Amino acid sequence: MSPVVDEAFLREPAFRDGAVLFGIADITDLKSRFLLSAAETEGLIRAVSVAVPLSPAVLSGIFDRPTLLYKWHYQQANNLLDRIAFRMAARLTALGRRALPIPASQMVDWSANRGHLSHRMIAERAGLGWRGRNNLTVTKQFGPAVRFVTVLIDIPLEAGRPVEFSCGSCDLCVRACPAGALGPEPGDYRLDLCHAKLTEFSRERGIGVHICGVCIRACPFSVPSGAVDS
Repeated sequence: MSPVVDEAFLREPAFRDGAVLFGIADITDLKSRFLLSAAETEGLIRAVSVAVPLSPAVLSGIFDRPTLLYKWHYQQANNLLDRIAFRMAARLTALGRRALPIPASQMVDWSANRGHLSHRMIAERAGLGWRGRNNLTVTKQFGPAVRFVTVLIDIPLEAGRPVEFSCGSCDLCVRACPAGALGPEPGDYRLDLCHAKLTEFSRERGIGVHICGVCIRACPFSVPSGAVDS
């Protein structure tokens, strides 16, 4: 007898593999915004959003720039997410379902700093968090100290709903940003300033990738013991 392909069928293995958040998003009106072909997304109507946590201990070492330890941690989080997504898609494919795993961190359009789709947008549509002043998805459980991955599926599972902006008056990430790329509203985010600073960081010895982590470290949800000194 074939197993019932419900939310638990997808969620429970993901959690065993290290996930801490799981949600379903309706993507029927989003596919035109993906950098994917119509053939790749044919029949896919939902997106599974999965998150793994970033270590507060690692984040606590970040002040005004990324550390070598954070670089390694960031890469391992992406590797874990890719394994979770690949396994989920493989299990569904073996049952004759259609599933498309999207890499956790793979650039497609370098000029616009875009991947195949926005994992943050999917997570927010699934109700896992809200877009914070740091332009990251902020979750109630871990703040922005998570990484996301997405699997597109053809199963009409019940989808979550977006949650309200809940940063309140906190502006610690805005004050901490070394690029000056953040403002009072999430829409004030300046990609050009952020990307320029990431490029600068990438040239530092041992870094070699576009990462920062300062605004994640600044969020009190990420490192409850304190924020970045200002």
